[in-house]
Amino acid sequence: MKTNKTIIGFLGAAAVGAALGILFAPDKGTNTRKKIAKKTSETKEEIKSKIDQLKETLADKYNEALDKGEKIIENGQANIDNIKKINEKSIL
Repeated sequence: MKTNKTIIGFLGAAAVGAALGILFAPDKGTNTRKKIAKKTSETKEEIKSKIDQLKETLADKYNEALDKGEKIIENGQANIDNIKKINEKSIL
């Protein structure tokens, strides 16, 4: 329990330190805001890219599963047709 509180305190202090570091950096406020905006934009583009990759992967997997399902149905229908032919021959 004590370790958890220590870790939470450390992480909280690190977050506060990072925020203060940005705010009190020797750079102008406009430059700092530009850096933050640039990083936010870059992160947004990375997330969009990852989502697009995920969509593409899911679409590919869906199409593969659909193709396999269609092949299974075709094979099943062919098997049914063969069984019908065998039954017709055995009746005659």
